[in-house]
Amino acid sequence: MPDDHRLSAITASHAAELLIQLRRGHHGSGSQLGKIGDAHANELILDLLRAARPEDGFLSEESAPDPSRLSKRRVWIIDPLDGTREYAERERDDWAVHIALTECGLPSACAVALPALGLVYSTASPVALPPLPAGPLKILVSRSRPPALAERVAAKLGAELVPMGSAGAKAMAVLRGEAHAYLHAGGLSEWDSCAPVGVALASGLHASRIDGSPCLYNQPDISMPDLLICRPECAPALLAAIAAAIEPGN
Repeated sequence: MPDDHRLSAITASHAAELLIQLRRGHHGSGSQLGKIGDAHANELILDLLRAARPEDGFLSEESAPDPSRLSKRRVWIIDPLDGTREYAERERDDWAVHIALTECGLPSACAVALPALGLVYSTASPVALPPLPAGPLKILVSRSRPPALAERVAAKLGAELVPMGSAGAKAMAVLRGEAHAYLHAGGLSEWDSCAPVGVALASGLHASRIDGSPCLYNQPDISMPDLLICRPECAPALLAAIAAAIEPGN
């Protein structure tokens, strides 16, 4: 039986393979493909994790919430297909699979698969951070709903905003050195950020709420509306700019 870190990575890999196969074999509409991918990946992930860790709790975007998870120390938080819109657009690669084990509300064993790129990032084997990206500060933002806050922060820091799909894809792009930061404010849930935060922290990135407080999971309210994942060298300036940008009148 693999340990938790390897289990999260293996499960993410199996879901990634399934999603790639479904994408290649489906000839219907994009919306149908997204629904099929979400449902089949969710079923596979839950089957694998429940077989391996039957006593743990589970929270998935594609399943009805189970209140019993709130009394458990160990809870798996899952987004079987993060970036459903991008998955349905067959030429795009910015979609992901998120698998995260939380212990006492903190991410521990996590994996983010980027199936279209053939990559799996996990806490089983954290990657070393590449050199700090050259040039102006690049901040990744949501492709579909870029926050107004990010525009104000970019103006204060002379940064460039770069739109991208999945939260996992954006976080892993920071990990690869393609951008300095990923900033979001508004409209996220626990499954959107938990695995990316766990993988980012394991590799030495900064990951927090936009006020600098830690990201806490398996809460009664599953919304987590804001997030900052960035290079540690950039965190002080970004957090200061965010604080200034949300002050009244700014």
